[in-house]
Amino acid sequence: MLEILVLYYSRQGSTAALARQVCRGVETVADVQARLRTVATIGSTGALASVPNEGPPYATHEDLIECDGLILGSPTRFGNMAAPLKHFLDGTSGLWLSGALADKPAAVFTSTQTLHGGQEATLISMMLPLLHHGMYLVGLPYTEGALTSTQSGGTPYGASHVAGLSGHGTLSAHEGELARALGARVAQLAARLKREP
Repeated sequence: MLEILVLYYSRQGSTAALARQVCRGVETVADVQARLRTVATIGSTGALASVPNEGPPYATHEDLIECDGLILGSPTRFGNMAAPLKHFLDGTSGLWLSGALADKPAAVFTSTQTLHGGQEATLISMMLPLLHHGMYLVGLPYTEGALTSTQSGGTPYGASHVAGLSGHGTLSAHEGELARALGARVAQLAARLKREP
């Protein structure tokens, strides 16, 4: 069974809602399952790594090593990923040195409060470390009908949600559809890469 790591940070529930839909999309592909993980909140002195009372466990470097693909999610912070996710990624230089993530598929997703809140810039900010790790980036092609129909979130760079239109954690039908499509695309590519010598 292949595993796709869905790793996210969420403060008000929107990115978590996208992550759950991404997982659903991953698990539509035969012999592939999702591994849902989050990251610790950051305080003024660094990560606050107490065990979460509810929800998925915190990600470890072992999760990254063991996964067959990675899908990252973060709310936007001024057109950039949130500090907790960046803090986690900044600690992966050992994995970069060993090439542990090279040649694995990866994708990204985000949420914003407003329609023009920096979604695409945030998605690109999450892509950069994945490129440095040698991962294959997966986006959403315009063959996904929801991408041309959406009046809320959804970009070719990755799945997204606009909280100001429907509320935190309440995805539109198109947002949910595109998040599932993104999960399925990464899972399909991971399966194809495993079959090829």
